[in-house]
Amino acid sequence: MNELDGILFKEMVEHGLAGFPNEACGLVAANGEGRAVRFFPMRNADASPVTYRLDAREQLKVFGEMDERGLELWAIFHTHTHSEAYPSETDRRQAFYPEARYMIMSLADRENPVLRAFRISDGDFAEEELTIG
Repeated sequence: MNELDGILFKEMVEHGLAGFPNEACGLVAANGEGRAVRFFPMRNADASPVTYRLDAREQLKVFGEMDERGLELWAIFHTHTHSEAYPSETDRRQAFYPEARYMIMSLADRENPVLRAFRISDGDFAEEELTIG
């Protein structure tokens, strides 16, 4: 089971709503024990309501900071602004980190965002149980 701290969830919701109507994205880092400890909000280089792409320079900077702090990639996060929290065909095709979970937050109901986690590899995906504590 994967647990996400309620504070990190709140940061993700705020970032998603701030980026609306475009998709928002970011990375979640874990400590050496595999516990999610930090959310890195990032710019959606696509600036699109239907796709996201992490800004390459920003991604390198975040990966550098994670290395310096002894953190590892725990999840890649993005929002779906008008659809459910479920991997789209584009999400499956562009999942380049099979070791990371992909967290998708639906903002279709902005009062009650829904966050789900998936493992995606070679276009196949499986949902993982996610608890927010």
